Amino acid sequence: MADTSRIDTLKEFLTDDPNDTFVLFALAKEYEKQKLLKLSLDTFLHLKDKDVNYVGLYYHLGKLYEELGETDLALLTYEDGVSVAKKAADFHALSELHNAKMNLEIEI
Repeated sequence: MADTSRIDTLKEFLTDDPNDTFVLFALAKEYEKQKLLKLSLDTFLHLKDKDVNYVGLYYHLGKLYEELGETDLALLTYEDGVSVAKKAADFHALSELHNAKMNLEIEI
């Protein structure tokens, strides 16, 4: 059974500020960690709706799509992330996204 204490704490934070992108990201990662992949996906997509420019989202959402066997969605997510990272001049994220996309393309 999943340990819900962290999830509950993060949800409480969201009641105070439902648009807190960092908390949404942390909640998605916690769901993923506890193998609640549908909830993780839903939370990542909600975060994307709230802030399409949240650079850290794209690598992790792409990896989740990979885990779910959604290769095409993973590739599209990495491509979107590359665009967002370029706009933000986040070269570390840009490098990670390029590498993730390239590695997935090699696998398929």
